[in-house]
Amino acid sequence: MSYKAVYEGWKADPEGFWMEAARSISWDKAPEKALSDLGDGLYEWFADARVNTCYNAVDRHVEAGRGEQTAIIYDSPITHTKREISYVELRNRVASLAGALRAKGVEKGDRVIIYMPMIPEAAIAMLATARLGAVHSVVFGGFAPKELAARIRDAAPAAVVTASGGIEPSRRIEYLPAVAEALGLAGAPDTPVLVKARDGFASSVADHAGWRDWDTEMATAAPAAPVDVEATDPLYILYTSGTTGTPKGVVRDNGGHAVALSWTLENIYDIGPGDVMWTASDVGWVVGHSYIVYGPLLAGATTVLYEGKPVGTPDAGAFWRVIQDHKVNVLFTAPTALRAIRKTDPEAALLAKYDISSLRTLFAAGERLDTDTFHWASRILGVPVVDHWWQTETGWAICANPRGLDGLPIKAGSPSVPMPGFKLNIVDGGGTDVEPGTEG
Repeated sequence: MSYKAVYEGWKADPEGFWMEAARSISWDKAPEKALSDLGDGLYEWFADARVNTCYNAVDRHVEAGRGEQTAIIYDSPITHTKREISYVELRNRVASLAGALRAKGVEKGDRVIIYMPMIPEAAIAMLATARLGAVHSVVFGGFAPKELAARIRDAAPAAVVTASGGIEPSRRIEYLPAVAEALGLAGAPDTPVLVKARDGFASSVADHAGWRDWDTEMATAAPAAPVDVEATDPLYILYTSGTTGTPKGVVRDNGGHAVALSWTLENIYDIGPGDVMWTASDVGWVVGHSYIVYGPLLAGATTVLYEGKPVGTPDAGAFWRVIQDHKVNVLFTAPTALRAIRKTDPEAALLAKYDISSLRTLFAAGERLDTDTFHWASRILGVPVVDHWWQTETGWAICANPRGLDGLPIKAGSPSVPMPGFKLNIVDGGGTDVEPGTEG
């Protein structure tokens, strides 16, 4: 379909549009209404429905006969590790961790803080929390104890899931002392803590009374089945940076989130079952929530989880190596990463070492994609380079170039057009609409 037809169709009948989009999700109780107006500017999505996001991201693909398809590719040049996790293996590991969390008292509606590096266990912890109908809050691994404590204090978690630490090209960051200090600062020292051990760290689970080892708990846990929740129940809390004050928790619900992300995978990113999507971000950010973990898995695709840098692990050809090795179809990264690669290898000489013919599209977000970087990436890659605009508070694109529809012309410096769900006016400093073609 054409973008214009889709967008005009949404404007003419938004209720019908989102009810049709909701058909992409498996519901425990299907919705009869998309949007409910609660008054005073408050609304709810699919308020009469029940769903489990983890089931939609994992179990239903196994039940559809695609359990042996790869769900997650873990690629860590820092630890020289590559590993593939199938959908059936992911289902089993998520179910076991959910059981381990339940054994520690986590139930539907409880909060779980996840403070992890970029390892598969981070995604597994998110999915296991969602499986129980609990609410995860992922905190970027390595955040200072004071920042972690602020989030613990606000979320009041029933458990914390962490790892021994994170690994950078030139250093190791110990997580366990930071977690212990944060729990103390937050006045919650007795909160259950589950630790995924990694080699080469000074602090271990044995140094902290009452904390439990991930592998030990997984070995004895009774697998937990998905718990259905109301579509309006929260899936996660993600805190803003707090640069202008106390970090603010953005709460995203289950039903609207799953429907919107499923629509975006098909229509914006042109990703479906069996395709490979690599979002070069971190699960601690909204991009990681939407397009490392939930989006690709809801679509039945393969997602790449990369523990590395655009340069320095080992060089500025790292991104091209990952695309070649895992036959990546869509790469989503920040313009900062592209600029780092360009600065180190301005003529992309390292690209010649790799076969990136699988790549269909490069998406950029997180900041404006400057025109010089846009033209450079377009020239060296020979694929569409799409800037799109969104933020933590929206969870997916406000403006984009929907590659799954008819494919609009791409204009350097522009995030293209509004997506269904967003009606935008471009105004000048006084709030008056500007003429087409004029900056506002």
